[in-house]
Amino acid sequence: MSPTPTALERLVNPAGLPTLGLELPLDNDWGSTRLRADRAAGRPFGVPDLTRHTELAHLADTLGFASLWVRDVPLYDPEQFGDAGSVFEAFTHLGYLAAVTERAVLGTGAIVLPLRQPLLVAKAAATVDVLSGGRFVLGLASGDRPVEYPLFGEDFQARGATFRKNVAILRTAWAGRPNGEGISPPGIGLGVDRDLEVLPKPTGRSIPLVIAGHAQQSAEWIAKNADASLNYPRPLGALRLRTREWQQLTEGAPKPYLTPMQLDLTEDPAIPATAIRLGLRSGGEALVHHLREMGRLGVSHVSFNLRPSDRPVEEVLQELAETVLPHFPSPHVATATGTDSAA
Repeated sequence: MSPTPTALERLVNPAGLPTLGLELPLDNDWGSTRLRADRAAGRPFGVPDLTRHTELAHLADTLGFASLWVRDVPLYDPEQFGDAGSVFEAFTHLGYLAAVTERAVLGTGAIVLPLRQPLLVAKAAATVDVLSGGRFVLGLASGDRPVEYPLFGEDFQARGATFRKNVAILRTAWAGRPNGEGISPPGIGLGVDRDLEVLPKPTGRSIPLVIAGHAQQSAEWIAKNADASLNYPRPLGALRLRTREWQQLTEGAPKPYLTPMQLDLTEDPAIPATAIRLGLRSGGEALVHHLREMGRLGVSHVSFNLRPSDRPVEEVLQELAETVLPHFPSPHVATATGTDSAA
């Protein structure tokens, strides 16, 4: 009997085609029609409508999307950033999604690690992992909003060093007490004499760690300490350079390269792909071609952010499932019973 694949392995198709997921919130609040309506009604920009979030997440899971990702935006900043992200607190939201989905991998894209107490992150992440039956991927970032750091008692300029320290604490907390010894490397704060541990433990040896962007680290450090790289989309020429670098750095032990992408899917499938901010406006035919090229360059997984679209989210999900997903199958589908079947 073959071993059960990890959550990260479920996002990788050995055939070299990217698997496809979704970034929450499943809303179209950045579309031009919705923007006009929100302005007329006095609703704030960047705060999505979450009234159907359960229904749409369940639909996406049922349709066969490989993943659902949530963002970590600790504080809504309407003046400087104007984007509340997924709104809900990330781990709380994922614990809920673990109960209303059965197949999709659940991921964070990404937790701002320097702003969080790492032992509590370790506990929250392991909790989601266990509740979802091993369907969890922990994406981590160093953060890019300076205004947040003093409010959390952290130094924005020192966030790179804090990030490295906290990653080490996560790994150690999940590993537990090898040979009966307490988990007390320097800085973790747990004493050997008390045999303190963080529970629950992950369903596997560890929780897959995905590092978003550079996180104030060198490419070499990320290649050594992450299980995958998460990077915003680039034109295919620039993407080729980035994925080639990642492949060279991880040549001895290949690791996935993941990309979130904003998508405005047009009703006419023949519309050619054109660039929008951090993504594409495209018909289905050109989108399939573009995704094949991304896979050829080494992208293992693409997650769509549908907020720039004017079309109803449910309509877009159905069209993607009927015309795009069949070209990019997921090799493993996690079922409610924890077994796996070919997609």
